[in-house]
Amino acid sequence: MTHPLRLRNFRLLFVSRTMSTLSDALVPTALSLAIVHVTGSATLLAVVLGCALGTRLVLLPVAGAVADRFNTRLVALVADLTRMVTQAVVAVELLGDDPSVTHIAIAQAVAGAASAVGLSNLSPLVTKIVPAAGEQRIKANSLMSVAKSVSLLAGPALAGTLIFAVGYGWVFVVDATAFGISAALMLTVRLTEAAPAPRARTSIRADLTEGFAEVRARDWYWTSLIAHAVWNFVANILLTLGPLIAVKRLGGEGAWVAVTQAGGIGLLAGSLLSGWARPKRPVLVGNIALASYALPLALFAAGAPVPLLVAGYGVALAALGFLNPTWDTTVQTVIPQGVLARVSSYDWLVSLAAQPLGVVLAPVALSLWGERVPFAAAAVLVAVVCVGTAAVPGVRNLRLDREAPARSGPAAEEAGAAAASGAAAGGGAENVRESGEGTKAPA
Repeated sequence: MTHPLRLRNFRLLFVSRTMSTLSDALVPTALSLAIVHVTGSATLLAVVLGCALGTRLVLLPVAGAVADRFNTRLVALVADLTRMVTQAVVAVELLGDDPSVTHIAIAQAVAGAASAVGLSNLSPLVTKIVPAAGEQRIKANSLMSVAKSVSLLAGPALAGTLIFAVGYGWVFVVDATAFGISAALMLTVRLTEAAPAPRARTSIRADLTEGFAEVRARDWYWTSLIAHAVWNFVANILLTLGPLIAVKRLGGEGAWVAVTQAGGIGLLAGSLLSGWARPKRPVLVGNIALASYALPLALFAAGAPVPLLVAGYGVALAALGFLNPTWDTTVQTVIPQGVLARVSSYDWLVSLAAQPLGVVLAPVALSLWGERVPFAAAAVLVAVVCVGTAAVPGVRNLRLDREAPARSGPAAEEAGAAAASGAAAGGGAENVRESGEGTKAPA
């Protein structure tokens, strides 16, 4: 079987998305420090960051509908070019004598909208470049996840280095240039998609309703989204309270740095593992693996020493690194191509919406009950919800049988229904078997 990196179009996509992801990873650190340097105001910093994050969150469902309506490569190209322009605007402001926070905030709001489109459009890009062979698809998603993990590790450090070396404005010059390179690479990508089937002209609202119906019709999908949202919620409780605990009783900032670096290494290791492991029940295995986040939470609640916290957090993030590409491959295999971006946008919406909730509630819980109760409650919550998805028929019964021979035909999920009833079915180079109520796609 050909490794995905031997495919010219995937190599171009891989480098393009890596440039885009690294550019995204530069922004939070560079933008936060730049606004603090220019204004010295925490309020203005919150406004600017809120413009970027809020716009992305609010527009995610619409972004998915847009990505499903138009040419996949064109959507990615426009998203990159938009972010190139917005970061260039920020660069011009910061290199000038009197930076306008208003202009920077508007630019980041537009960039947040483009980021929402980019997030929703990634899965359709992979499916239209990498053939639907299980081995190739999972390896491709694993590589994309590795690139993201490395970018998240390297982005803040690179931003800090550039700030000290050349200044805040030039960081955004580099950022805009990287988005431009990503867009140029997308111009050279050739997708293998067939001509789309004729479809009736519908409103955005109708498209959003159709996408939500696809989510609601699959019990394995929406229950997993709840579990993933809970994971993001408790993760942000730890990320909010963890630094405080490290400074107060674990010896200082160095302890927290060690914990977060172990998480970054674990995330990378899990992403690499996902390209090798082949669970036949990927959603079940992935959700149970996510329950391991209860480990570092319980260790914080118990006042464990730093080495145990480092190891526990590394294990928990390795589970996340394993889940992400495994989940992506499953969704790309089962969800019909015409609604994939919309379904992915709801996934991102639920996950991202849970993050600020954890940040807001963590200090409240700390003031009411002290430091141990929030960690213990979060540990129980994430373990019960993630493991509890095993009680859902669709989670237990969704299987990817990669040893099945390749055969083109109807949508993967329809093939899966046939397999579940005893017939040989194929969706590309792998069988999909889905059974249980609520898992069949609506007509």
